Amino acid sequence: MRHGILSSRRGPRRLGLCAALGAGAAATGVLALAPAAGAVAPQSATISFDCGTWGSGSATLTATQNGTAATIEVSTSAITAPIDVAAGSVNSTLALTNHGAGEVTFTGNSNPAIPAGSAVSTGPLNGTVAAGDSLEATSLTVVVFGITASCTATSAQAPGPFVFD
Repeated sequence: MRHGILSSRRGPRRLGLCAALGAGAAATGVLALAPAAGAVAPQSATISFDCGTWGSGSATLTATQNGTAATIEVSTSAITAPIDVAAGSVNSTLALTNHGAGEVTFTGNSNPAIPAGSAVSTGPLNGTVAAGDSLEATSLTVVVFGITASCTATSAQAPGPFVFD
């Protein structure tokens, strides 16, 4: 009596191998079709802000990109928390000039908990970019407990603008 592929001695191994190879080929096809994450350079930059009565100081901006979606995280000594600030309670808008012309804004209300007296950190702030965008920060608006701190850039972004793929 002849046995089918599932009942033969080598059959289950062959079936398992074929299934594994098929799954691997399918996964490879999905990876090949997935959009590539973009690259932004530089990934980190510094800039100085004047926030009026709230103070002035430097800020570190850290950017990431995934296609047309981009995020920027901001940590600045220009604004310090007068009291403890809970996570997720800082609303921020970072305005950037694109090639020295139009403006792009990144917004969000994500922040870590900030102890009293500590520098404000906010982000990721979300925005949309296109290939070739060259963005340099011009202003930062931070709202905490309904109080607004408006900051203006007082230096160029170093080492330079964020350039997105």
